[in-house]
Amino acid sequence: QVQLVESGGGLVQAGGSLRLSCSASGRVFSRYDMAWFRQGTGQVREFVAGIRWSGGTKDYLESVSGRFTISRTNDGQMLYLQMNSLKPEDTAVYYCAVDSEKWRTTNIERSDTAYDLWGQGTQVTVSS
Repeated sequence: QVQLVESGGGLVQAGGSLRLSCSASGRVFSRYDMAWFRQGTGQVREFVAGIRWSGGTKDYLESVSGRFTISRTNDGQMLYLQMNSLKPEDTAVYYCAVDSEKWRTTNIERSDTAYDLWGQGTQVTVSS
């Protein structure tokens, strides 16, 4: 069974840190770009960070660049998002996702339509 399972969300004060994890199983994920998205209440789902299947290229939403770091294991079975200096506006449900295209060579996709496998999400709440 192909699945993604996120963990690590929670309630944290502004300025604090959280580390999200995504456990992937059922496919050879090392061949696919992976990403984190988030969706706040009443908002559209947005790209947060993405990482190339090789791990060599990363892309970040401008508002999280310098605060968040995406990483993955070489076998693609684990995806992480280290979130530092959290702000109330980071409050959202965070999802990990796997690109539908194998061995992508174009830019890391920021559109959620490019991803065909999603986790169930983990809630991150940042209090002011």
